[in-house]
Amino acid sequence: MATIDALFQYLIDQGGSDLHLSEGQPPKLRVHGAVSAIPEQPVLTHEYIKDMLGEICDPTAFEKYLESGDLDFAYEMNETARFRCNYLKQQHGLGAVFRLIPTKILTLEQLNVPEVIKNFGHMRSGLVLVTGPTGSGKSTTLAALIDYINTNYNRHIVTIEEPIEFVHTSKQSIITQREVPIQTPSFADGLRASLREDADIVLVGEMRDLETISLALTAAETGLLVFGTLHTNNARKTVDRIVDVFPADQQSQVRTMLAASLKGVVAQLLMKRSDKPGRCAVNEIMFSNTAVSAIIREGKTQKLYDVIIGGKAEGMQFMDEAIWEKLQQGMVSPEEAYMKAIDKTRFKRFLPAEAAHLGDASGENPMGH
Repeated sequence: MATIDALFQYLIDQGGSDLHLSEGQPPKLRVHGAVSAIPEQPVLTHEYIKDMLGEICDPTAFEKYLESGDLDFAYEMNETARFRCNYLKQQHGLGAVFRLIPTKILTLEQLNVPEVIKNFGHMRSGLVLVTGPTGSGKSTTLAALIDYINTNYNRHIVTIEEPIEFVHTSKQSIITQREVPIQTPSFADGLRASLREDADIVLVGEMRDLETISLALTAAETGLLVFGTLHTNNARKTVDRIVDVFPADQQSQVRTMLAASLKGVVAQLLMKRSDKPGRCAVNEIMFSNTAVSAIIREGKTQKLYDVIIGGKAEGMQFMDEAIWEKLQQGMVSPEEAYMKAIDKTRFKRFLPAEAAHLGDASGENPMGH
């Protein structure tokens, strides 16, 4: 019977990203996007998984999890390995998913994301949104951006996260990291408090409810630089999502606030590489300008596409263009490009005949990205 640390070590040795434990199944790993069982590991019984999960968890929090069925926290195995832990209950009993958090924060150059993303680090106020589906590397890109600011500017940066993933040490800047619900009850509470904490920059780990989004807009208007994340796939959906959170009678006011405070959107997807094992990030980038502000105010977000395409000289980039580039460079397969693209027709002609049926259903891709 392996200890949980032994399974974590195996995950690290295999170059995996996630460890899955489910009562009634053997432990499983995700490596480069694919999940498989760990060889020669027994099926997890109730007692075995309960002992394992209890090993690394605060006893009070563990009792609460056994009652409620949900728990999120971070676990540091040693100085080189941290994990984001999500405990859950599933139909066969207990379960948990652990995401390996690299302790070394990679630079924007090492992540190979477009250079213009640094521009967001030079801004003094406003709202910058980093978006993408779960597991698309949003936290990694944001950590690199915060590290860039920390290295080059004297600022007070407050992060509100659930849980704290990347641990930053203060360089030129002062960094205050607060974990929900341990150091602050919620994202909204942490954000409200940051207005009294002499912060220059606030990172909000997740903008998932009306109160948090509303406070983020207010903070951005009052002169803070606010970085937030959302689970949207492109700039247009991001703007729509923020406005749609509010009741209909407040939406025109929110559009006006967003038009004034939004500085830009970076949407990110991870694509499976075809030239070597691993994944690469692709980004849609929108900087706010007078055209973008006017479109947001009028609620005509379908026009953002033209502005992004037209803003190439300013460093803007449409998601399909970024995917197209990776396909042209031979880094991703035609199937992967097709699945992740917004406008399927452009990529369909590159599909091998047997895969062409993938796209007959609809313009949205079946992966839901």
